[in-house]
Amino acid sequence: MGETGEYKTIRVKPLSPMIGAEIEGVDLSKPLGNAEFDDIHAAFLKHHVIFFRDQTLTPDQHKAFGRRFGTLNIHPYVKGMADHPEVLEIIKEPSDRINFGGGWHSDMSFLEEPALGSMLYAMEVPEVGGDTLFASQYAAWDALSEGLKATLGQLTAIHSAAEEYGARGHSSAKRASMDSEVVGDDVPEYEHPVVRTHPETGRKGLYINPAFTLRFKGWSRKESKPLLDYLFDVSRREAFTCRFRWTPGALAFWDNRCVWHYALNDYHGQRRHMRRVTINGGKVS
Repeated sequence: MGETGEYKTIRVKPLSPMIGAEIEGVDLSKPLGNAEFDDIHAAFLKHHVIFFRDQTLTPDQHKAFGRRFGTLNIHPYVKGMADHPEVLEIIKEPSDRINFGGGWHSDMSFLEEPALGSMLYAMEVPEVGGDTLFASQYAAWDALSEGLKATLGQLTAIHSAAEEYGARGHSSAKRASMDSEVVGDDVPEYEHPVVRTHPETGRKGLYINPAFTLRFKGWSRKESKPLLDYLFDVSRREAFTCRFRWTPGALAFWDNRCVWHYALNDYHGQRRHMRRVTINGGKVS
């Protein structure tokens, strides 16, 4: 069942009860009218990640869509396209063993002002494999007991890029197709509330992730690990997820304020070429 009656210009088909929907009836290569933008924005806030198939986008058109939602991020550790520094070329060659984004995470939570959202566009995809999973952090929060919610509401977490982009991190793996910097010991750490109130919906969700959350403020890493591990297990429960199978020309737009994602690395020997634009966010509250 779709949700056509709720929207004036698009057709919306949910992928799961908790998260995700495919959007039909819009050409993202053309400037969006206000009514189209309002419908897309409403579907984005309701479903947390939305998907568009059969799009044909140049880097400029990709950036133009992103800029309807905010300013664009230039990644501090991965170089973008030569003429479009805001656009990351995310490529896994047949000879590569490690992919980019191959673990549950929320993009850019290691920044002082983390990303609002990310738009990933498929240029070339494997014949089979290379799907992306998404998980609702609203649902993870709602699943917790009232006692644990009260405890978490008092906690702050420390986020950093050191583990992922450091010498031993997955994202630091050298690939001929991507230019990633291996960071040193001076990587900044930033504090964010463990419970985030979405600035547009007012809903609460967990705001921690395995890639970039190191520990709770005032706790050691050893003390933090059991509780973080429990929360990570809740956050990726199958019932809170959806799975998207890519096709050439598909674009996914997810809300990093309330969504985790995971790029599956199950297509060794095949090539995958994506382009990502990331929209800047604001302070976490």
